[in-house]
Amino acid sequence: MRIRKIAALTAVAVTLVTAPGAHAQPTTTTPPAGRPNSQPPPVDLAKYLRNPEPPQEDVDYKKHKNCITSGTGDRRIPNKPWGQMQLRLEEAHRFATGKGVKLAIIDTGVNEKHPRLAGRVIPGGDYVETGERGVVDCDGHGTEVAGVAAASRDDETGFVGAAPEAQIIAYRQTSDYYKFEDPKKVDNRASAGKVDTLAKAIVAAVKDGAQVINISLTACAPPTEPSTGERELQAAVHWAVSQNVVVVTAAGNIDAESGCALQNDNQNPNDVNVVASPPWYSEDVLSVASMNSVGAVSTFSVWGPWVSVAAPGEDIVTLDPNGQGLTDANANENRQLSPIQGTSFAAPYVAGVAALVRERFPKLTARQVMDRIKATAQHPGNPTGRDNKIGYGMINPVAALTAELPSERPGAKPATPEQLMTSLDPLNPPSSTPMIVALAGTGAGVGLLLLTMFIVHTVNRNRAKRV
Repeated sequence: MRIRKIAALTAVAVTLVTAPGAHAQPTTTTPPAGRPNSQPPPVDLAKYLRNPEPPQEDVDYKKHKNCITSGTGDRRIPNKPWGQMQLRLEEAHRFATGKGVKLAIIDTGVNEKHPRLAGRVIPGGDYVETGERGVVDCDGHGTEVAGVAAASRDDETGFVGAAPEAQIIAYRQTSDYYKFEDPKKVDNRASAGKVDTLAKAIVAAVKDGAQVINISLTACAPPTEPSTGERELQAAVHWAVSQNVVVVTAAGNIDAESGCALQNDNQNPNDVNVVASPPWYSEDVLSVASMNSVGAVSTFSVWGPWVSVAAPGEDIVTLDPNGQGLTDANANENRQLSPIQGTSFAAPYVAGVAALVRERFPKLTARQVMDRIKATAQHPGNPTGRDNKIGYGMINPVAALTAELPSERPGAKPATPEQLMTSLDPLNPPSSTPMIVALAGTGAGVGLLLLTMFIVHTVNRNRAKRV
C-alpha cells in the first residue's frame, strides 16, 4: 500500500510524501468542543473547489530515477488468485461485468497499453507531467490497482478483474519517481503530489462522468484539526457523493515511515492514535481494510471506526505494469522481489464490485450502492455486525448483486427485531412455573368435569331406552 504521510492533517498543507522521521510522535489530542478525535469536523462546503483548472502539474516536477521494469518478466502465473476465488467473481459476472460504467483510478497513472486494459482507458489528466494525461505509469502502482479493479479475463490463467468491462478514467496525482527542488528552498518535494491536487482530481473525475472513484492513497498523521487542504479534500469527497458518485478508499497500512506508525488498538475507539485520510470521512466513502487467505485481518491494515468493509489484500496477482502479462511481485531497484500486498489492492476489489452494482441496479443512488455493499458483506460475529478492524466484513459480490434489501423499497421502514429469550437474558427472570402449574390444574379440572357429564348423559339415555 502506497501510504502518504500528509502533514496536511496538521496545521499546514505539505506534499503527499514527507521525509521519514519528519513527523512528531502521534498523540491523542481531543479536538475542540469535545468532539472525539476519531471524528472529523463537519463538512465545510465553502471549501469545495467549484471551478478548478484542468489537471496539470502545479510545479515543474523532474524525473529523478528510472521507471520500474517488469517484476516477473511476463512469466506465466498458473493459478487463479485466491481473492478472485474467495469473492466468486466469475459467478458474479453472470449478473454484471461493469459494462458501461466509468471507474476513475486516481493514483500514479494507468498504463493504457496493457492488453488486459486495451481500449478501455480514458485519459483523465495528470498532476505530475501534464502532457502524459494520466496514461503513463512510471511507478506501476496505478496499473496494478486498475488490474485488480477491471482487468479483462486472461484465458490462459483464468485471472480476471472485479469489473472486467468497466471503462477506466486514469489520473496521475502522485509519483515517487518525480521530485521538485524549489530554487527558493521553500517548497522542496521529495516526490510528486499534494493533498489539494487530490481534491482537484476528485472534482475532475466527477465532471468527467465517473460513477465510481478508487483512491488507493492514504495519509496518516496524529489526530489534530485538519488543514485547509484537508478540508478541501473532505468537501470534494462529500460533493462527489452528492453528485451520485461512489468513492472507495484504502484504509491504510501500518508503516513507520508513513505516519501510521501506531495501530489504533485503543480500548476506546473514539480515542485513536492516528487518523487516516480520506478514510476518516467515513460518512462519504467506503474505506477498505485488508484480509488474508485464512480469513484474518492483515497485520498491516489500519483499524479505525471509519473502516467500512474488507477485501483480499495479500498475495495479490494483477497486471504487470511494464509487461504484457500478469505479476505477483514487485521488483525494487536491486531487482529484489516482494509480494504485492496492502489495503491499496483491497480497495479496487470493492471499487470493481461497486461498478458491478451500478450496472445491475442503475437506479440506486451512490449511498444506496454503498449501503448495499455493506449490508451484504460477511459480517463479523458480534452483536453489532461490524468492528473497527474490518468494518461490516469481507465483501460478497454475488450477494451484493442478487440480495433483495427491504431498505431499498419505496417508503420502507427499518424492521423492528422481535425480542427473543436467549442465554443472554437476565440471570433471574420472572419465573413462569406458577402460571404453568395453575393452567395445568385448570385444564385437568375441566377435563374431569366433561368426562363426568358424558358418563351421566350416557347412563340416562340407556335407562330411557329400557322404559
